[in-house]
Amino acid sequence: MIRYRDEVRSIARELRDPGDLEILLDRAASARVVMIGEATHGTHEFYAWRSALTQRLIEERGFSFVAVEGDWPDCERVNEAVRGGPGAPDDPRSALVRYDRWPTWMWANEELVDFTRWLHGFNRTRPPDDRVGFHGLDVYSLWQSMREILTWLREHDPDLAPVALEAYRCFEPFNEDPNAYGWSTQFVNATCEHTVVRMLAALSDRDFGVWQNAAVVAGAESYYRTMVRGGPDAWNGRDRHMDETLDRLLTRYGPRCKAVVWAHNTHIGDARGTDQVDHGELTLGQLARDRFGWDEVLLVGMGSFRGSVVAGPQWGDPAEVMGVPPARGGSLEEILHLAAPGKALLVFPAGDDRPEVLTTVLPHRAIGVVYRPERERWANYVPTVLGDRYDAFLWFDESHALRPLHTLRVNAHEPETYPSGV
Repeated sequence: MIRYRDEVRSIARELRDPGDLEILLDRAASARVVMIGEATHGTHEFYAWRSALTQRLIEERGFSFVAVEGDWPDCERVNEAVRGGPGAPDDPRSALVRYDRWPTWMWANEELVDFTRWLHGFNRTRPPDDRVGFHGLDVYSLWQSMREILTWLREHDPDLAPVALEAYRCFEPFNEDPNAYGWSTQFVNATCEHTVVRMLAALSDRDFGVWQNAAVVAGAESYYRTMVRGGPDAWNGRDRHMDETLDRLLTRYGPRCKAVVWAHNTHIGDARGTDQVDHGELTLGQLARDRFGWDEVLLVGMGSFRGSVVAGPQWGDPAEVMGVPPARGGSLEEILHLAAPGKALLVFPAGDDRPEVLTTVLPHRAIGVVYRPERERWANYVPTVLGDRYDAFLWFDESHALRPLHTLRVNAHEPETYPSGV
């Protein structure tokens, strides 16, 4: 570890306040997409500093919307709140508290309340057509998106309601249990794929929101059908869906718009810098680099050495504040613990002249919504070439659990995703 010490110190800058992010904003000057990752879904520092960076990108670099690893319908409620749409609540907290799909704490937390209240205030000073949005990229809201489609069609285009009802009734026997649907497609001819495709085609030129909900249903149907077979197809389908949704949003906002993306490191990092590529997996960050060009995309990872985190010991279990033990020996986190300031920003040099710490394969911790600290020594680490996976890195030696808004009724039917729900 000693051999990396001087290299780390040469590129690590101490973080004291958001003003210290200036070098990262300069690096983002030419980017159309800035993706900001997190090593867990339950850490205060990750959410707070991600918000601080995003605020500066919006205020000083003119970014147009935030797209997150969340469900489209839930995030549209937040979007209406922060943009001040007709009938929207004055306080975005009332939209966030309505998140009720496990893991609720990912978006229903005080840290996001702080950010969305700031965004609501920022938008109030701008014309309605120039307000910054907040959108979800994920595929999990199959049944909620179906209900949103039916509600919209009954009010605006009732002639198309039958094609959506056909798709909805195909899923009805599974009682909103995606595992039951996924397994049924393996043993009997129970797939709803064809009815969903017909619905998607029928809605393709309708309202953007209803068409996006139809795309979510199509993505979710494919995800649950492929998930039970194992292998990389479900993971890849999910990240492809997020990539396609991001592209649609950029098209909708216009040719000069720019996006900030929030997701786990395992999504925003480039798979080609990890062993994910060996398993046939691709990632949202990789797809964005390929779609928009490397100069148009900035990938920012995060990590910490020890602390606490909100997670569940099993899928669907109540949220707990868990201790995060010191990272294992030889890991990226141990190297930064020994060499970097307690809070630091590392912006990686471009080109081939990169220090060894950016080109060596190192274990890099990843904690999902399911976490078992007792498995820390043999799980939760992704072999990573840091300089290939990200363009920059935010480091917090000691981190703390975020502050959930509630523990409401949860849906424990959603399946676990690698690694442990990310």
